Amino acid sequence: MSKVKIPQPLRELTDGKEEVFVEGKTVGDVLKGLEKKHPEIKERLRNDENELRRFINIFVDGNDIRHLDGESTPVKDKTEVTILPAIAGG
Repeated sequence: MSKVKIPQPLRELTDGKEEVFVEGKTVGDVLKGLEKKHPEIKERLRNDENELRRFINIFVDGNDIRHLDGESTPVKDKTEVTILPAIAGG
């Protein structure tokens, strides 16, 4: 079971939880499990083509999945998956 760390702006969609535990063999499986437990979060994470939004960054044990195998990145028991929305400003 992986621990998914939820950032403050998305916690309203996870009943205020900052961590959610989800089963899965890949990052994609874990995210699908998260979306199943908390369906409202899906539209914040994914676009109309069901792809991760560009401003959503996902890390597995501190490593950006864009530099790994994306949503196909394997996860093990007790892997920490962190969702981190990009911050923009000017």
